[in-house]
Amino acid sequence: MKKTNQFKRQIMGVTWFFVALFIVMAGYIVVYALVNEQEMAENTFNDIQIILMEQNTRGTIYASDGEVLAQTKTDANGSESRIYPYENTFAHAVGFATHGRMGIEAIANYYLIQSSISLSERAGNATNGVKNPGDSIHATLRVDLQEIAHTALAGYRGAVIVTEPQTGKILAMVSRPDFAPGQIAAIWSGLLADTESSVLLNRVTQGLYPPGSTFKIMTALQYLRENNLDIESYHFNCRGYFSAFGERINCFAGIAHGNEDFSFSFAKSCNSSFANIGISLDQDQFAITLNELMFGVGQPSPLVYNRSSVELNDETTDAELLQIMIGQGRTLVTPQHLHMITSAIANDGVLAEPYLLEEVRNVNGEIVRSFGNNDTLRLMSISEAESMRQLMAEVVLMGTATRLRNSSYTAAGKTGSAEFGAAKGESHAWFTGFAPVENPQIAVTIIIEGAGTGGDYAVPIAARLFEQYFK
Repeated sequence: MKKTNQFKRQIMGVTWFFVALFIVMAGYIVVYALVNEQEMAENTFNDIQIILMEQNTRGTIYASDGEVLAQTKTDANGSESRIYPYENTFAHAVGFATHGRMGIEAIANYYLIQSSISLSERAGNATNGVKNPGDSIHATLRVDLQEIAHTALAGYRGAVIVTEPQTGKILAMVSRPDFAPGQIAAIWSGLLADTESSVLLNRVTQGLYPPGSTFKIMTALQYLRENNLDIESYHFNCRGYFSAFGERINCFAGIAHGNEDFSFSFAKSCNSSFANIGISLDQDQFAITLNELMFGVGQPSPLVYNRSSVELNDETTDAELLQIMIGQGRTLVTPQHLHMITSAIANDGVLAEPYLLEEVRNVNGEIVRSFGNNDTLRLMSISEAESMRQLMAEVVLMGTATRLRNSSYTAAGKTGSAEFGAAKGESHAWFTGFAPVENPQIAVTIIIEGAGTGGDYAVPIAARLFEQYFK
């Protein structure tokens, strides 16, 4: 009898164990489904997307001022077509929803195929055989700034990104060459056949370029850290070139800058001085700083991106070290990444993570979800950011970006002329900066491939964007 009761207790114990295990697993599945609802819905093995697209009309994408950037129109036969009123202007930012998805069409797909109308409205539509109107996306993009950036890059390959440094709100994002999103189905096979084509590449987030003199932002920051923000004691006599380790670094056009302090070296973008500064730095500590500035690691990007890279380690040769300090060699950066660092400088050292989606609204204009930006990442101290802002302000006042000097607003920034390719003299034109200096409200980063100097080609575009913003 005792053995029978003991056996029953064992059976009950095992039974309750599996009951408890089942409850825990069921609870986990329910919680996981709630937390990861969007990820599960967008999984290619989940048919829910097909069901939702059959029930709902894909929603509209609006600019921040209410202008339509993408909408679905239905003809008399019930056939749907996706319309992009601004055609190529918002190509990479808004993207497309045919033959795959990219841009806002990709990151907001989950919301665009939903319909947050009432149950009675759903029932009425089902009875009448009518699709439910999809929810709309209100983006952060500004049409006026986007059009200026897009027009300025006409005839060039390059990229422009404009944000509010205090919030991370993306106001403009342009990559050229581009395409007409509404024609993507017609040109798709041709794009796949053309292995040289890069029109689908979003150069803002995926383009990898030598940073040129814009990398001196990083070199200067490391100098500030190692010298307790003291730049007053630094002096250098530039003869137009710098020699070390059997290598020679030349200043742009061989210009001899003469006796210069740290601010003048940065403002005039003196290669010789920064090569001299670079070899004085603690390379292990500099590698740590570059890691903190997100080189070689993940970044808070709203769109698909490539990681920037810099080869600074125990295997770095002396010759490579000299090139790194002036942004050449094997150093590569995306415009978005450089822009994030600039935005952090403008925002007291804190990066407000960039975002493109502002709100989701239903067809009645009711807010379904607000995004905003609550995520931040500190890249440098307040005092370091303040010192960098002063250095970048001098670039506009007396350096390579004097074309930004005017009476209506103050500006700060850094230009770059990044050499590339085998032919001597070929360079990408860079500018990254913000305005006004006292209370930065707008940050801009520009690259124009193979154009020449940043001061001559990128700075004028920044001026147009600043002027429009403060108009």
